[in-house]
Amino acid sequence: MRRWTGLAVAGVAALAWGEWLNWRWSRVLVGDSGVGSVAVVVLGYRNPQATANLINRWRVRAGIRSIAADGAQGSRVIFSGGATGTGATEAQVMAHYAKSVLGFDGTVLLEDRSATTWENITNVIPLLEDVDRVKIASQPAHALKARAYLRRQRPDLAGRLVRADDYRPGEWMLVKPLLALYGLWTLRGLTADERKVSP
Repeated sequence: MRRWTGLAVAGVAALAWGEWLNWRWSRVLVGDSGVGSVAVVVLGYRNPQATANLINRWRVRAGIRSIAADGAQGSRVIFSGGATGTGATEAQVMAHYAKSVLGFDGTVLLEDRSATTWENITNVIPLLEDVDRVKIASQPAHALKARAYLRRQRPDLAGRLVRADDYRPGEWMLVKPLLALYGLWTLRGLTADERKVSP
């Protein structure tokens, strides 16, 4: 009985830790919400098939709810991701899912040449120049990495970063400990300054 109690406590602790870490990452390198137009950059995830995979479907939903929360004029969703197979690019697959399945009818732009997160950011920069706010939608650790890359490449644009709606309490709860472990590994190259929670 004591063994099962210990396992249950450890399980609850792991879930709480994963939830906390993902919550924290969603609040790093972002500023006040402010006003004005917004661009939501949705980062693609390995998608060799013709339809959006589970991760890309979730990222598209997070991107759309991020823009729906604002409703600002001149806003857009930018799907970013190149080809990972012989068919459509990640950007095309995500845009098709947003329009045909979710019924999104807002402004959509495609960046379909990137193969890495660094390239995602490099290639979307020209599409961000004329907006007031920038949101990056992905799993919280991945979005943080992309925000850090924008800060390195274009500090002036990084000043426009605000939170996307890609963290919600309880969403993906059972896998958040695994996402947290993976996030710690992928974020190991960030500086201490890039890890500070925004005030």
